[in-house]
Amino acid sequence: MDGDRRGWRACVLGGLVFAVCMAGTTLPTPLYGHYRREFDFSELTVTVVYAVYAFAVIAVLLLAGDVSDAVGRRPVILWGLGFAAASAVCFLSASGLGWLYAGRLLSGLSAGLLTGAATAYVIELAPPGGAARATLVATAANMGGLGCGPLLAGVLAEYAPWPLYLPFAVHLGFVVCAGAVVLGLAETVGERRPLSTVRPRRPDLPRGVRRVFGPAATAAFVGFALFGVFTSVSPAFLAESLHERDLALSGLVVATAFFASIAGQASVGRIGVGRSLPLGCAALLAGLALLAGALTREVLALVVASAVVGGAGQGLSFRGALSAVAAASPARKRAAVISALFVVAYTGISVPVIGVGVLTGPLGLRGAGLVFIACMAVLVTAAAGYLLRRPVPAGI
Repeated sequence: MDGDRRGWRACVLGGLVFAVCMAGTTLPTPLYGHYRREFDFSELTVTVVYAVYAFAVIAVLLLAGDVSDAVGRRPVILWGLGFAAASAVCFLSASGLGWLYAGRLLSGLSAGLLTGAATAYVIELAPPGGAARATLVATAANMGGLGCGPLLAGVLAEYAPWPLYLPFAVHLGFVVCAGAVVLGLAETVGERRPLSTVRPRRPDLPRGVRRVFGPAATAAFVGFALFGVFTSVSPAFLAESLHERDLALSGLVVATAFFASIAGQASVGRIGVGRSLPLGCAALLAGLALLAGALTREVLALVVASAVVGGAGQGLSFRGALSAVAAASPARKRAAVISALFVVAYTGISVPVIGVGVLTGPLGLRGAGLVFIACMAVLVTAAAGYLLRRPVPAGI
């Protein structure tokens, strides 16, 4: 019993470290309007600045997605926290657009290192038999951190002084505390290899994973694409179309999508992995429809409803996808397989967002958003159709 309590304590602490790192990646979300006025750049530039982060994540996942399988979880997590601290320093020093690119690049390197390593670490810290609950801790830490970032920045920017600096100073303090926590946790990789043995490689998909990976990854792609649009352009839509310029409200709307994702993830245990994937796809489709209504009717309530429904759908499909591929993966390749899933997810959070930014010029924010919604609806419908024909086994 005491061993279980210590295991869950370590698991939760590992999840908090994960959340602190991920909060830094969405911290600038409600501040982009300030930066646009300060440095005079377009909405397309906002999406490119945002996407630099995602491309950095993808690069790390492709080049070093399995590095923590070799050298251990703790060293990789500490490096990730170091990049998070460097990102905060860039934003604290920002005097031009170049600093924003550098800060987002470093933030992406941090998230890329943490994503596979911290997810595997949290699951491995849990006591025996606790993998399912630990997966919820890991995914909730990921999404909870992403949600806390814009909420923290929005509240501080709206109600406290130094809106472009105080959020990053506070986060830097959290990162230092997270590093101290990691130093007090145990390593979970027993047989470690030198860093020199790690080689860039394509995402590794063992044969037993491939059957569930395709539809799971498609659902993850659409869910993260929806989040990408919320975190990159929804503050501009709220300000320009709905005339809602309260930064705390902007941060809360974005955070709502991520918090709804946690609620969706928590439901997977009752619904089951096999059913959570198609149900998640259905909720994502409903969230996209609500977002289309919000864009055409310019109603704040529909934006919030889209965040809630789409976020819950993302949570259902994402935890279902992560549980399915993690359960089907051998332990020695688990972080690499998880990293492969996140490569697809972060492609979804970057490429469609840039597309929205490119189309905003000729079509406007509303027209670009509707094109995005149509494309994502086709993808998620295809994934749902496949899952209904070939469902994930209930035993996973």
